[in-house]
Amino acid sequence: MLYFIISQMRFKFFIIIIFCLFSSELTSQVNPRKVAKPNNGKSPSRDSLSIKRTKEVKKEASIDMYLLFNTEADTTVVDTTLSIKKDYKFNYLQDDNFGLMPFSNIGQTYNTLSFNTANNETNPVFGSRARHFNYIEKNNTLYYEVPTPWTRLTYKTAFEQGQMLDAFFTVNLSRQFNFSIAYKGLRSLGKYQNSLTSTGNFRFTSNYKTKNNRYKVRGHIVMQDLLNEENGGLLDEDIENFTSGNEEFIDRSVFDMNFQNAENILVGKRFFINHSYDIIKKKDSLNKNSLTIINETIFEDKYYQYRQNSPSVDYFGNAFTSSINDKVTLEDFRSSFSLAYSNNVLGNLKFGIDYTNINYGYNSVVLFPTEIIPNRIKTSFFGAQASYSKTINSININGKASLNLSDEFVGSYIDTNLGFKLNDDIHIDGGLFISSRLPNYNFLLYQSDYIDYNWYNFEDFRNVNTQQIRFNVSSDKFFDASLDISNIENYTYFGISSDATRDNIVKPLQYSNSLQYLRVKAQKEFRVGHFALDNTIMYQNVISDEDVLNVPTIITRNTLYYSNQIFKKAMTLQTGVTFNYFTKYNMNGYDPLLAEFYTQNETELGGFPRLDFFINAKVRQTRIFLKAEHFNSSFTGYDYFSAPNHPYRDFTIRFGLVWDFFL
Repeated sequence: MLYFIISQMRFKFFIIIIFCLFSSELTSQVNPRKVAKPNNGKSPSRDSLSIKRTKEVKKEASIDMYLLFNTEADTTVVDTTLSIKKDYKFNYLQDDNFGLMPFSNIGQTYNTLSFNTANNETNPVFGSRARHFNYIEKNNTLYYEVPTPWTRLTYKTAFEQGQMLDAFFTVNLSRQFNFSIAYKGLRSLGKYQNSLTSTGNFRFTSNYKTKNNRYKVRGHIVMQDLLNEENGGLLDEDIENFTSGNEEFIDRSVFDMNFQNAENILVGKRFFINHSYDIIKKKDSLNKNSLTIINETIFEDKYYQYRQNSPSVDYFGNAFTSSINDKVTLEDFRSSFSLAYSNNVLGNLKFGIDYTNINYGYNSVVLFPTEIIPNRIKTSFFGAQASYSKTINSININGKASLNLSDEFVGSYIDTNLGFKLNDDIHIDGGLFISSRLPNYNFLLYQSDYIDYNWYNFEDFRNVNTQQIRFNVSSDKFFDASLDISNIENYTYFGISSDATRDNIVKPLQYSNSLQYLRVKAQKEFRVGHFALDNTIMYQNVISDEDVLNVPTIITRNTLYYSNQIFKKAMTLQTGVTFNYFTKYNMNGYDPLLAEFYTQNETELGGFPRLDFFINAKVRQTRIFLKAEHFNSSFTGYDYFSAPNHPYRDFTIRFGLVWDFFL
């Protein structure tokens, strides 16, 4: 019931609730130029929050006391500054989307221009990956520790009759106990027929520790629903009308799409708890030993559903029924017990065992004359995991590994890393990653009311084996760079199948040979006075006998901007132009039934510039973002596509803000 209520909330009501509860007590934080470092007991920095108490007694909380950390306990300080990296992250994903090509409407999917082959999973993952870009995973969920209540409102305009809002609140009820609650919602009609998006992400997190710090517990509840109307893109005969810039089609709503009666939705809820107890507690640096017992339990229940009033036979092939209603579910339960031992000489060691129970599939069996498509993949098994870390002067060593103790779900990975500081400016690290696991669930089993979208490959597909070597260099004075080389065996992908009843049907395929994939990425910002040029460039190369993994050779993003403090330093202003570009290549196609991208080698796209003009400002704790997106669309050619038959967005002006309140 709670999930239903949250998913149906409207943005205006959520804003009213937040303000009614907290606005009467909230005051803004003094403008910080940058994130303050801990003051080690000294007087508070200029970035402190002043709180007036009764009888004129004042207490202060500095910005470095507002902490956030993830499930790996990596801690960072709340950052309220304005920088060019904040501009890169001010989008629907609220993360830097370099290497991703957005679709025309906000909340739709992204075409992936670059791939990271290292994935610390020993099990298959749920399919419909095109719906997962805004799906908050366990490792993306944050926990907080704050001296005073903190509220953040993030707002951004959408495309036609909608908006995006992320409302967040956290408070420490005591020094030991914190909770946070947040809801991110989006509704956007879009410029093309049947392209509406409506999504919601509800998050509740909590963490607690005893006064002696021996027992710690953190947990979260995340409930999400991501709905997209689907239209299959432009008709083939309308591609010319788009690329020619025909004035009759500048109003994108006049285009006839492949179909206008379909939608897909991804719904998930997750419950997570991690708690630990120090059997032997390290009291100070002289006490060399500590021993901790840890239990972590997670349960995730999710489903993907595709609905269509009548079948699109010309697009997907013949169907069993007169209306399409495909639904697949996954129940994934995992629990682990670990012992963590820490010693000043040996380092930090952790060993554990875990239990996994999986129930994936459908409610019925599909019968063909020569084949039976079962309805379920169900299993349970134990596994083992270990990790190690040690810091010796400026050298840091860490690694982790996991292994499934199962004959059916064979899977393992080893992830090691070595890092060291050459000096105060240059940091170098490198690592080795080796993994073996089954392909995603929808490669192994899929059922649909469309005849050609039924398969069972659990006994035929082999494990995908990946080996990756990576190196990273970080330097404020010179540049940041990364390099990774991957070898992939049994690469599994979606592609055009020749076994279907009609052409261009998408099916899962497995490449029998190995392929090699190279990525080199470099980033450097140059500054002259108040002007700066921020550059990010990536080079990629794939070596294989067939074109099964297609990526652009070059991806680049360059931003020239001006930054200064004006009005007696009351406002920080940034304005400039961002240039995005990637070279032409056989861009992946999009299948809305599977909610997956597939490899195609017939249509070459890319090679078009995208120019965005922006004006960003910060006044006290409010950051304001104004952007003219793709303002060059009308004079550099209408050849911009996010996928075959799916045009990228035209010129538009969008506005948004991030507003922080501190009590």
